[in-house]
Amino acid sequence: MAEFRAVVVGAGRISGVWFPALAAERVEVAAVVDLDLAAARRRIAEFGLGAQASTELARTLRRTRPDLVLDLTVPAAHCRVTLTALAAGCHVLGEKPMAASLGEARRMVQAAGAARRIYMVSQTRRWDARHQALRRAAAAGRIGRLSAVNCDYYMGPRFGGFRDRMASPLLLDMAIHHFDLARCFTGADAVNVYAREFNPAGSWYRGAAAADCLFELTGGVVFSYRGSWCAQGFPTSWNGSWRLVGERGTLLYEADRPPRAELVSGRAGFTRRVREARVPVPAMEATAWHGALREMLGCLRTGRRPQTDCRDNLKSLAMVFAALESSRRGRRVPVRA
Repeated sequence: MAEFRAVVVGAGRISGVWFPALAAERVEVAAVVDLDLAAARRRIAEFGLGAQASTELARTLRRTRPDLVLDLTVPAAHCRVTLTALAAGCHVLGEKPMAASLGEARRMVQAAGAARRIYMVSQTRRWDARHQALRRAAAAGRIGRLSAVNCDYYMGPRFGGFRDRMASPLLLDMAIHHFDLARCFTGADAVNVYAREFNPAGSWYRGAAAADCLFELTGGVVFSYRGSWCAQGFPTSWNGSWRLVGERGTLLYEADRPPRAELVSGRAGFTRRVREARVPVPAMEATAWHGALREMLGCLRTGRRPQTDCRDNLKSLAMVFAALESSRRGRRVPVRA
């Protein structure tokens, strides 16, 4: 008998990476819910699931009584799905971004607290050995006191579907990953931001597919972000290119290669001499979506709070909406979770 039962909501493209993780962790999938019943049935057949197909979430939850709801719907549906699941007594693991507005996200956080259930947002890039290596190196003071963090992200994916129609596809659907990583790497939270989003020439997106953002983080750390979702030529990786600058050196992470460090060595001249230093990369058995699922299941067993619990992830989402507000107002604005 399986330790946990789950209902998966959303049978779109992203579900294809979650079903293998559920199988690896021996989670019983009791039902797959989607507005398109045929899509739910196709996923059940594709992964050989002994699950029900449904279009009605609340009724399915009453019938199957799962421990966990996995929300893989579009951002506009996250609030409704999460509130329905929490009201039914289920824990929730949801895809990012948490919600389509900060007001909705706050309602979801309050509902999770009132229901005494875990609501975790899947920020999959936290479960990456290279990212944990960078976080640990910064936290251990390898480069001394941190002063600046830079991230460049330039890609040109053609998704089709809802992203092409979003008003702010880069900031709302993708930059949340990089903003959350900035918090992960630094251990700091955003205080204010000045941002400008725009839609470059040749863009195939209806909304603003590029942005420049300058955040001030707690401790006086400055985080600068430059990104585009319709940049063609010389792409970065999906994770972006990162530089963390401290008083005694720099951490560099580019092209998904293991992070590197250069540390001050010797007396000061016109420039200080530096030496390259190794950044140990830890072993991680479960990464990305599988890592997020394993984190959630571990928290269900122990009652501890997940690394990307909704209350923490609200701080990353607040960076997104503050950047949107700053761009709209044309001035620096505070970041308020």
